[in-house]
Amino acid sequence: MKKVALTVAVLSLGLAACQDNAADNNASVVNTIETEAEADVNAASNSADAALNAAGNELDAAGNAVENAGEAVDNAADNAAN
Repeated sequence: MKKVALTVAVLSLGLAACQDNAADNNASVVNTIETEAEADVNAASNSADAALNAAGNELDAAGNAVENAGEAVDNAADNAAN
């Protein structure tokens, strides 16, 4: 009788382990897709931030060049007056 009970218990565990887990697999796929999409959005955001920073740096450089040119004109005028 113990052998029968043990056999039934083992078979029950085996069947329980073989149950359909399609819902879990689908949830895993959805989570993977969401994670990959978030990574893509983060990469795009980082690229946009870098482009904006580069544009800001170029504007600063252009402003500095204009300022330097103005100072050069002032210096030339001062030198001509002296």
